[in-house]
Amino acid sequence: MVVFPSTIVPIYVGRDISIRAVELSSEYDRKIFIVTQKDNELDEITPKDLYDIGTVGEIIQTVRLPDGSYRVVVEARYRAKIVECIYSHTFLSFIAKIEKVEEIKDDSLELEALSRVVLAQFDEYIRLNHDLPEEASISLEEIRDEPDRLVDIIASNLPLKSSVKQELLSLSSPKERLLRLTLVLEKELKILRIEEEIQSKVQREVEEIQKEYYLRAKLKAIQEELGEREDLSDISYYKDKIRNLKLSKDIEEKLLDEAERLNKVPPFSPESGVIKTYLDWIISLPWNIYTEDKLDLKNVRDILDKNHYGLQEVKERIIEFLAVKKYGGAKKSPILCFVGPPGVGKTSLAQSISTALGRNFVRISLGGIRDEAEIRGHRRTYVGALPGRIIQGMRQAKSSNPVFLLDEIDKLGIDFRGDPASALLEVLDPEQNKNFSDHYLEIPYNLSQVFFITTANTTQNIPPALLDRMEILTLSGYTEQEKLNIAMYFLIPRLTAEHNISRKKISIPEDVILKIIKEYTREAGVRNLERELAKIFRKAVVFYLEGKKGIFKVTEENLAELIGPPRFLGGFIEKKPEVGLANGLAWTEVGGEVLPIEVIHMKGKGNLILTGQLGEIMRESAQTAFSFVKSRSMELGINYNFSEIDVHIHIPMGAIPKDGPSAGITMASALASSLSGMPLRQDVAMTGEITVRGRIIPVGGIKEKLLAAYSAGIREVIIPKENENDLSKIPEEIKNHLIIRSVSHMDEVFPIVFHKEEILERVS
Repeated sequence: MVVFPSTIVPIYVGRDISIRAVELSSEYDRKIFIVTQKDNELDEITPKDLYDIGTVGEIIQTVRLPDGSYRVVVEARYRAKIVECIYSHTFLSFIAKIEKVEEIKDDSLELEALSRVVLAQFDEYIRLNHDLPEEASISLEEIRDEPDRLVDIIASNLPLKSSVKQELLSLSSPKERLLRLTLVLEKELKILRIEEEIQSKVQREVEEIQKEYYLRAKLKAIQEELGEREDLSDISYYKDKIRNLKLSKDIEEKLLDEAERLNKVPPFSPESGVIKTYLDWIISLPWNIYTEDKLDLKNVRDILDKNHYGLQEVKERIIEFLAVKKYGGAKKSPILCFVGPPGVGKTSLAQSISTALGRNFVRISLGGIRDEAEIRGHRRTYVGALPGRIIQGMRQAKSSNPVFLLDEIDKLGIDFRGDPASALLEVLDPEQNKNFSDHYLEIPYNLSQVFFITTANTTQNIPPALLDRMEILTLSGYTEQEKLNIAMYFLIPRLTAEHNISRKKISIPEDVILKIIKEYTREAGVRNLERELAKIFRKAVVFYLEGKKGIFKVTEENLAELIGPPRFLGGFIEKKPEVGLANGLAWTEVGGEVLPIEVIHMKGKGNLILTGQLGEIMRESAQTAFSFVKSRSMELGINYNFSEIDVHIHIPMGAIPKDGPSAGITMASALASSLSGMPLRQDVAMTGEITVRGRIIPVGGIKEKLLAAYSAGIREVIIPKENENDLSKIPEEIKNHLIIRSVSHMDEVFPIVFHKEEILERVS
């Protein structure tokens, strides 16, 4: 704290060195030098941590407190400056040599004017600040001609920072001190004026609320006296709306009781707002409102075919549902889950289904949701509570039988706030969702007529209990021919409409579209293909706005000029046979991929080194493949002592995590090639899990893997024999361009990948 002369102040002393100083002063002449430290956070201080200017005072009273500290009352006399300050080991305290700061005499008119300004400002300060008595300004009139004392007394009564008070104490010239004080007072006055304005505004609002509350209470009392108890404006409105909902008797009674509660709470109380918000939600929901399904099967099929190419399995499922409904069955709507890579049309297909059925459509994204309350809502006891997304979606749908899309269901999270996937169990269970209970509504809502459709890139991240409640429909990636047809009959017509360009004014031949598909996009769907085509249409718009005439022609020669150089020109696929390099096939959330696997060996101590961010399952698969190859070392002509070499298996693109067992056959082939020195064919790709005895067992994602092999220019593919049934779902275009070999044992693989007939004799 900063102590000014001409003031009497209490000081609490707790630091040992300060207590010793008080005790020494009390033993001698009771004089003490009070100075402020520069950093208030410091406990241990040195002379350099103190300001130069302080105040000399006389101790009037000391009181020892129970904790050993002192309460000291000091009468401050005059300002002084430290000349020298040392720590005395004898007295265990600081001893300072000081000199008095003499007052500078100044009788100028400017000083008189400054004094008057300061007094006027302080008068206004006292008027605005009710903590100071009005008599304070009167007593200051007596010291108008003593500027230093005037500054000291006024500054000591202001709520200033220590640094500002120290500055006022340290200034030597009365003129400078008064001038600085005027600036300080002006700032404090501005703050007080703002505070007064805020206080007045708050006071007016409180008075208005109190007045309205009083008048309404008085009106209510008069109405009760006259027998007119209800305020028919709000309460009767809600009651009429609730009765029109035609709900069950017990639910209707509960809601009417809720409306009646409005009579018992003040109109502008928070509870009144909570009740009204709740009732507004109730009456805004589409209770017992249903749209009529379009049961013309041919019309529905035409709409689905018009908006989407292929996807026959999904379309047939919708037709079957309508056929059963038309025949008199299907009391409940199906719950479908579209699983497939991005861009294959999962979301847009759901919209087309709603159009075909004549139902309203609503979509919510579940990606990143971690709070169960997002699904079930918050209980009304919480401030700002609202229903969950399901009920919000039903209000948005305006009917109780919409097509309801739950997008990205595989992206749900889980944390300390609950598991939203578990909350969805009731929503997606046909046996339970007739009485879906939202925490906010606290009354059951019938979801049994809602046509729920969910989408996911993979089922691996969906909990089994939730997966069991949905019918899985897989939307695989498109072939090049399918992408071409989608571009010609769906994307280009849509882009011509969006860019307001006549189809006759732009020429994009099929060979150009195929070039874009092969060299500019590598995807299972058509999202990037649409982006590349949109670039061409934007160039065409610029072409015509610049006043150019004729048809905007796109050729293979000018394609790079329009949309940039090709981005995919062959990838990792080698042309000639290589030792220790095999092509595997992998399934990912975005489709299939060709997965090269590299193997080398060198002198070592029998270690198997695995790199490329491999997961635990893939690491075990590598160990299994290595064990099998070692068991076939004689037949393969491998003459190494395995305890004297290290084998390194690497899968490129190390930044991408990889896992799964389907690369076992590929790793075994690459290991056999590296250790035997026989080159592997690079026009062959393979997939399959291997056992330690060499048996090949089935894997998933066969269609996506074959599509990836076809796109990469692979000629021959090896798959597990038990996956032959999956070939019925493969487009003829793919099967006609690939030689697909099914195998049941690793011994059948070696003659294919090494292309050496003697291998067959060795391993048989």
